[in-house]
Order: sequence, then C-alpha cells, then structure tokens
Amino acid sequence: MTEPFPRSRRPGIRAAMFVDFDNVYTGLMALDPAAAKRFAEDPKHWTEALADGGAGEESRRFLIRNCYLNPVIYSKYRPYWTRAGFRVIDCPSLTQRGKSSTDINLVLDAVDTLSGAAHIEEFFVASADADFTSLVQRFRAADRMTTVIAAGAVAFAYREMADSVVESHDFVAILNGTAAESIHAVASVHPQRAEGTAEATSRATALSGAAKEVWDFVRSAPGPVVGAMVAHRALATDPSLKTDWGGCGKFGTWVAQIGHGVEYSATRGGWVWDAERFSDGDLPAETEAEPGIAERVARVTDVPALSAAQFRQVFEALATRLREQPVARNELSRTVRDDCVTAGQPVSRSAVNFVIQGVVYAGASLTGAVTAVELAAAWTRNVEELCRVALMEFDDAEKLALKRWASGGLLESTQADDSNG
Repeated sequence: MTEPFPRSRRPGIRAAMFVDFDNVYTGLMALDPAAAKRFAEDPKHWTEALADGGAGEESRRFLIRNCYLNPVIYSKYRPYWTRAGFRVIDCPSLTQRGKSSTDINLVLDAVDTLSGAAHIEEFFVASADADFTSLVQRFRAADRMTTVIAAGAVAFAYREMADSVVESHDFVAILNGTAAESIHAVASVHPQRAEGTAEATSRATALSGAAKEVWDFVRSAPGPVVGAMVAHRALATDPSLKTDWGGCGKFGTWVAQIGHGVEYSATRGGWVWDAERFSDGDLPAETEAEPGIAERVARVTDVPALSAAQFRQVFEALATRLREQPVARNELSRTVRDDCVTAGQPVSRSAVNFVIQGVVYAGASLTGAVTAVELAAAWTRNVEELCRVALMEFDDAEKLALKRWASGGLLESTQADDSNG
C-alpha cells in the first residue's frame, strides 16, 4: 500500500470553503438567473474552477467544504451539494422576520477551522454580507489568505480586508463557463521592452491582425491610450477575440503579451502605451480624472471614477442596446463598452459591468422599455446607498453635485424640462 504524503509534501494550497447559500443565490438571481441555477445545481463545476490555480499558480485542495442554507426554502438543492462533497448545514429561520442562523453557524465553524489541526492556508467566504468583515479580519490576523466570493454589492471595508475578491461579473463568468483564466491571475504583466526602434520595427513584421493594429495605433499615439479604445481597435480587426481574447481571458492579459514595446497597466481602467516613448509616469494623475465629489466617492465606495459625460453615455448606450434584440449580460457589457468608445467616451468593460450591477441592485428592470433617464435614476440611487453604507456625509450642495455627476446630468435635465413644462 502506498503511504500518504506527509502534509508538507501534499500538492496544493490547503483551503476551506464556507458558502452562504441564501446570500449568493439571491444575489445571482438578480444578476443572471441562469448563472444562479448553475451555482445551485452544479457546485462541483465552479468549485473545481476555483481550485485550479491555472498557469503559474499552485492549485488548491478544499479540505473543508461547508454550505449553509435555509432548508424550508432551498432543500431541493441539498442533493447537488452533498454529491459535490459539501457538508450541508441547515440554517432555518429563527425569527418572525425570516432571519436565518447562517451567520452564527458559519462564523463558529470558521473559527473552529482556524484553530484546527489542518492548518488551513486560504479561507474562501462566499457571501456579500458585510457582517463577515470581522471574520475575515480574524483570518488575516492569523496570517491566512482570504478570498471573498461576492454576488452583490460589497462593502468597502469588507473588500479591503480580503486578499482577493471574486466580483459578481467574474463569478457569473465562471458559472457560465466564459472565464478563461485563474481568479488570482494578475492582468497586468510586463512584457519585455523592445531593444531599439529599428529592431522593434523589424520584429513587428511578425505581428499580424489585431496585434499589428494595436502596435501601429500605440506607436503613433501622442501619449498613453485608454485601454477601452485599444480594445475597440483590436476587436474591430479581429472580432473572434471577443470570446476569450485568444485564450488569455481578459484584454489586459492579451495586450500585455504582445511585447514589441507595447506595455499595459490596469491603473484606473487600463492604459496602453509605447514603452520607447513613454512610461507609467506619463499616465494622467488620478486627481485629473474627476475632482471634488466624484473623486471622494470613487475613492471610498469603488464606484468607477468616470466623468458625468461618460456615465451619461453608458446610460444612453445601455438603453439603446436593451431596445434591440435581448443579449446575454456578458455580451451586453461588451457592446455597451464598444458603443461608448465609438461615441468618444471610452469606458472600461469592468466599469460598465459595475454600473449594470448597480442598476439591477437598485430595482431597475433591464428590459427594452427602460429609458436612459430611468437607468440613470436607478444608478444614482445605488451610488447614494453605497455612500450611506460607507458613512459618507454631504451637505445640500454636495448632494446635488453627487446626483448631477452620478446621473450624467440626465436627472437634472429631466427636472429642468418638468419645470419648463
């Protein structure tokens, strides 16, 4: 009989998974019902995707897999989780208001695991509930890696306490099978700089298609270029890249591997530049993006630091696309991003995803009947709620400035029209 490996020789990071089923499932239902169904009925699929470290990363072994759910509502999903190797803990409602016992059960089990003999190296908490902030803080104090899987808005303190956050759109991509790289992969890699202008020019002949288009565009640009604009040029040349960026998964990873003096940084939505003429020191200062109220809100709440004009373009492009043939959520964010670039208001795809999620959280319905003004109103309510949760305080003038910025001026225009009528 083969002796088992000693703990130190067993491959993979020792990890534990704690799933707040109710929280994740309801969050996914608001975003993508199909993804919610896959989450509930095929936990083995996405757990294995998280366990796979991908290229250059060590894989994970989930020694503990716990799922906490309300059996009165979700008992039909229990067999899927037990079959996937999860220990399912029933957490029925204990109050008249429907509050379940998930939080206390999850915390007690996680603290017991932290002090257990297995010495778990990485803790996964699948929940957007900020009540677990103190728990994640306990993990960090014990020098353990922490990853939060969120299917909803994440409180700033909760996000900052974790080492990694699997955002809603990334988790939906994993569930839908469209994520092509590890969740911990770094999008900003640093290609080797070109040795000289003549040599770089001769080597560029080896490039073709979209990569050559990007190389020509960046080399002729007067400075660093917004990543969304570069992505638009690449997709216009080779539409097949929209699936998974040639196997790289994300635009940042794809453009960074071009080399030939093309460099990329994920800073503030992503920038691309010619390394022979520019460096990251030539990127616009962060304070230039949007001064005043916008800068404060973006810094504290993670709301994208877009201009009012960019927000307005997102709402208008989103309303236009929704009036057309319905598309999948993942495809919707891409087309809206491309429309914004074409209109001269480049916005990153991650920012578009953030806005779409916020609109949904605020109760707006993404149907063909929704208008740009209604989208702006829902997004503004979401931003105001994020500010409230973050304990940000504003005077009356700042509240007006916040509404004007977040709505892209659409609400202000509507109010003016109403008063004139």
